[in-house]
Amino acid sequence: MKVSLIVLTYNWPQALEKVLLGIAAQTCPPDEVLVADDGSGPETAAVIARLAADFPVPLRHLWHEDKGFRAARARNRGIAASRGDYVILLDGDMLVEPHFVADHLMLAERGYFLQGGRIKATPEESQRLLAGKAPVFAPWSAARFDEFDGTRRLYAFRAPLLARWKSRSRNGGRVMSCNMSFWRDDLLRVNGFDERMEGYGAEDRELAARLENTGLKRRALKWAALAVHLWHNSRSPPDVDDMSLPNNRLFHATRTQGITGCERGVNQHVDLLDDESRPA
Repeated sequence: MKVSLIVLTYNWPQALEKVLLGIAAQTCPPDEVLVADDGSGPETAAVIARLAADFPVPLRHLWHEDKGFRAARARNRGIAASRGDYVILLDGDMLVEPHFVADHLMLAERGYFLQGGRIKATPEESQRLLAGKAPVFAPWSAARFDEFDGTRRLYAFRAPLLARWKSRSRNGGRVMSCNMSFWRDDLLRVNGFDERMEGYGAEDRELAARLENTGLKRRALKWAALAVHLWHNSRSPPDVDDMSLPNNRLFHATRTQGITGCERGVNQHVDLLDDESRPA
């Protein structure tokens, strides 16, 4: 089984370099890494080009013009260009534990997609990590364990047996595309992310809802696939469920109407698809 790891980035080359170095040190490396770039400047391209020269697997840079927050489109370009059977999504501000890829593969199973979490480093810890220090994957790490979208202290260490047990629970965890994985053909079947969803928020929850509408189930990754999220100012709206936001209205329609596909998705990037994945 070939694995494609897609890393979303935007104008934070210092963090991206640390992320890519962590991927290069994986115990079970992916078969390729694709950096889905939402319009970064030349500094990001320079980092990727420098690391690509000695990277242990093919490292590709997929850039599009900066026209605001278009994470859905950037990730779709990564999905279209990927050649793996299995796709892992990661954000470019997430420093991964050495078994990150191996843990996703350990729990990969047909009929499911996986939802991981993030250990949210404090601002002080983030500066230490950006200075080149190693992340700490433990309950005593300098992290904000009380934040609603962060990993709980209980789960902040690797325990494969516990991870296998937890993955069988009904709760799939909070949907966050910063740490998720899927069978590529499942993503293509629903046409990937809905590119009508621009601006921050809900594009990942909407994709998860469409996958679930096809009959797939979401499994939680706890005690596995650990990643430390570097602190930065949040772009999240005060109320992530505010129904006045266009993305939330699209998400609500998907959930209530049982929608499984979208018109503007991976099919917008036929030039990047392999022959087998192109629509007839």
